[in-house]
Amino acid sequence: MRPEVNDIPRYTDAYFQKTKAAVGKFGDVQATYAIFMRRPVLYTGKLATQWLKEVAEARSVTFEIDAPHNEGDWVGAGEPLLYISGSLFHLVDLETLYLQKLGAACVAAINAFMMAKALPRTAFLAMDARHCAGADMAELMAYAASVGSEAAKALGAVGFIGNATDATSHFFGINRGLGTMPHALIGYAGSTLRAAEMLHETYPDEDMTVLVDYYGREISDSLEVARHFSDMANAGKLAFRLDTHGGRYLEDMDLQSSYAVLDRCAPNAIRSYRTEAELRHLVGTGVTAASIWRLREALNEAGFPNTKIVASSGFNVEKCQTMAIAEAPVDVVGTGSYLPDRWSETYATADIIEYNGKASVKVGREFLLAKSRAGRAGKK
Repeated sequence: MRPEVNDIPRYTDAYFQKTKAAVGKFGDVQATYAIFMRRPVLYTGKLATQWLKEVAEARSVTFEIDAPHNEGDWVGAGEPLLYISGSLFHLVDLETLYLQKLGAACVAAINAFMMAKALPRTAFLAMDARHCAGADMAELMAYAASVGSEAAKALGAVGFIGNATDATSHFFGINRGLGTMPHALIGYAGSTLRAAEMLHETYPDEDMTVLVDYYGREISDSLEVARHFSDMANAGKLAFRLDTHGGRYLEDMDLQSSYAVLDRCAPNAIRSYRTEAELRHLVGTGVTAASIWRLREALNEAGFPNTKIVASSGFNVEKCQTMAIAEAPVDVVGTGSYLPDRWSETYATADIIEYNGKASVKVGREFLLAKSRAGRAGKK
């Protein structure tokens, strides 16, 4: 439970503390809050509501939490995510904290859903932990990815199969974090092949994913490793991860050859792009549809069609949608880019809409009453 009950005063907004003191002096009332967001999201409220229930238990009070949506349901802009009713004295100082646990998670969940939906045959790894502002955010974001993933799975997508850390792996139904290898291991080993050997000797019973962009020899190093570990390659136990940075093309590629690759492998992709950003994801520098197709070509031509390709580096909703246009043969995407790009989109808002059962809300927010208990009563 974070923060614990005794720490709530330290982490909540001061004006809520002042309101709590005033209510304590002049008399408590029963209040109902409506919480909403200004953009469409997937409802991801479990961690927020779980925390509220723990606070209520610790304070020996009861909060009535009315969540009109199931976890992972689509919620429109301005549509209430949930209603919270109970003692104003005990609720008023919690708003800061439960909103922190709600808004960003709902946006991350819809981003994760859109990515998995765009590439339904591709598995995803949530690699966001290093981009999070502390352990609390990392928990929220991992949970959000799992919610978005489940929503995509309901439509037939593979979705997210795991994440980077042991602490939050349980959200994905596993007991440890997943990962490939960092650039640091290759630098330490002195070659991509030696790094693969070290990893295999350390974890001999596991499938292996080898990072291949460290020396800018994505094709050459992939083929060298595949030949050395040919048994694993033929058995489908060997994968290669592309993480080529945006300052260079894949080995021996340029703009012209990128167009040529797509013309061979996915000719409709170039005819279907709509924006400059999509074009960069198709034939630009870094990890593109063309670079993924080129690595797949090279592995197949060398006799390793059972090897897999893992791609990372900037895979957000837009990039995944572009990969879908090109039918890029990517088996796994490692991403932290389902994290919200614009933090202002993650702001959830809470407004009191009832005091002791009587409808009352600030001017301009009357729409919140439409589906509330007081609103329904007023229509009878």
